Amino acid sequence: MTQGNFIRRRSVFWDDFEKTLRGSAKERRKQAASFPRKYRELTQDLNTARSHGFDPALIERLNLLVLEGNQLLYGQRDFSWKEPADFVLRVFPRVARSQWRGIGASLLLFYGIALFALILTVRFPGLIYEFVAEERLEDIEYMYDPDNSRFLTPRGVETDADMFGFYIYNNVSIAFSAFASGIILGVGSLFILSFNGAFLGLITGHIINKGYGQTFFPFVIGHSSFELTALVLSAYGGLLLGYRFFITQGLSRAASLRKAGRTAIPLIAGAALLLLLAAVIEAFWSSKNEFPPTLRYTAGIGGWFLLGAYFLFSGRRGEKDAEYESRRPAP
Repeated sequence: MTQGNFIRRRSVFWDDFEKTLRGSAKERRKQAASFPRKYRELTQDLNTARSHGFDPALIERLNLLVLEGNQLLYGQRDFSWKEPADFVLRVFPRVARSQWRGIGASLLLFYGIALFALILTVRFPGLIYEFVAEERLEDIEYMYDPDNSRFLTPRGVETDADMFGFYIYNNVSIAFSAFASGIILGVGSLFILSFNGAFLGLITGHIINKGYGQTFFPFVIGHSSFELTALVLSAYGGLLLGYRFFITQGLSRAASLRKAGRTAIPLIAGAALLLLLAAVIEAFWSSKNEFPPTLRYTAGIGGWFLLGAYFLFSGRRGEKDAEYESRRPAP
């Protein structure tokens, strides 16, 4: 290959590539899909010029284009709301719907254990002291005692912002434990899910026995839909990864985990968003006892309906086509 032939054949491509680099952000976005392929072609041209010992000026030009292309391809990109919005409105609810059997079973397990523990605690009030330390119960009673001047506020927390940080830390730590412990054959996630269900039932029953229901239920109903759903989704994501780590269905272990991760990672990411929303509601709405109970119950019930409608209907447009395409055999 002569240098002249090489330049005649590839110079138009180099000029177009340079035009893309010098163009506006809008023009670069139009070329985003094909840019990685063009960058690889340019890199190959640079290697060809070097291997054939072509003019240093030509090599220098191609090298500069490669460096600028690398900066554009791997450098900092402008933030866009398109991908986060697509995840919230389409990806997350679709993935959750695709796993409705497993998630449904996890919900039944969690709420079934919670209800069973609640009934036992109401029937046998002393049972709570066999499972929960007295110091922990004192903190809980302090928070929901209507005679306490700072009720609905945890000990050591002063402002709404402090409460937001407190709830974020508490909720995320529980959800992360439920997800991460799934690697133990999934048993860890089942244990965390069951434990939290039992704890919820025990505490609810104890609060009822103490006569603090008029402060407890208006408080928890506002954010419970988002917080408890996030916990179940986190546990299911960990359970799925743990299951696929050992049950590979003929795939290599790494391939099996990658396949499970395409489902588990969107679930845990969506759960994190639900926990963030729950913490905002818990700190800035649920704790505001000046709002009448009727309003707080209405808002809380509305939250449950909205969350259910979100998972049932969001992202349905084009869902069947996408599912069909994903199942088509490769040509």
